Amino acid sequence: MNDILKLPLARSAIDRDYLTRNNPDLFDELWRDPKTRILAMHDGKVLLLGSATEPLPKLKLFPIESVPSAQLRVYLGRTLEASDSEPKGSSVVLAVLSENSARELEPNPDAWHHLRKSGAGLDSRDSGLFTQALALSNWHATHQHCPKCGTVTVVEKGGWVRRCMKDDLESFPRTDPAIIASVIDLEGRILLGSQGIWEENRWSVLAGFVEPGESLAHAVVREVFEESGVRVISPTYLGSQSWPFPFSLMVGFTAEIDPDTHGNPLVPDGDEISKLRWFSKKDLATEAPYLLLPSRISIARGLIENWYGSSIESATESE
Repeated sequence: MNDILKLPLARSAIDRDYLTRNNPDLFDELWRDPKTRILAMHDGKVLLLGSATEPLPKLKLFPIESVPSAQLRVYLGRTLEASDSEPKGSSVVLAVLSENSARELEPNPDAWHHLRKSGAGLDSRDSGLFTQALALSNWHATHQHCPKCGTVTVVEKGGWVRRCMKDDLESFPRTDPAIIASVIDLEGRILLGSQGIWEENRWSVLAGFVEPGESLAHAVVREVFEESGVRVISPTYLGSQSWPFPFSLMVGFTAEIDPDTHGNPLVPDGDEISKLRWFSKKDLATEAPYLLLPSRISIARGLIENWYGSSIESATESE
């Protein structure tokens, strides 16, 4: 993990054990191992031990026989840390459940938790498992047909490949790279924007997907200009983390405003960004209790607090 930003979804304590995925008898062998545990997921949500409001919530991992039949199974790997319930080296399998199976396992819908709400409090093992599992579940849900001929694909290699039986074409899980940047002007202020569909006082740094044939640094320059009219120089990498909504990789940068354009008016693109504003550290300190900043699980919050120099208590924490 990087040393600059402490990002909740950049942590992991899982050996993905990729060579084992090629074992054609993988799940038969895992099902004979009493240490194998199941991470049950339905509609992108999982179950926790205790409450999500506890200081350190834990994923609820199940013995094989406790989980109903799954729509999808994916081998996630082996744990690199021991817990109270599982020894180090335990195999973990994602089981994506149907509505009926999820209700059979846990009928209370409030007991199922989203990564956005619970991920920041998880430890490295559970944060890595949840993030990996959600990204894979989302990818499988949207890549069930062959991209060449449209034939329904079958799941192979422990859930890490979908193969077309007609063309023999293999499709592998992919990640969509996106940049996100804290833009700083000559006065040390940070540029924050607000989308038209957001609440009046919700703000974040600028971000966008990397286009084909484009470097990450060039994507920073292009996206910032497209969304704000601001020209930036010297994009500097700060950190990255998975953002499995549905299966992105957020790559964080900071960048300086081009001195030749300092003082130019801000120009929201009117499509994604409706408002833009420069915030000084004094502005943020004064207004934070009334601002809806990005959640603590996001790299956007990490970039803002990295610029600010410390943790910020905003209105988001009282939502």
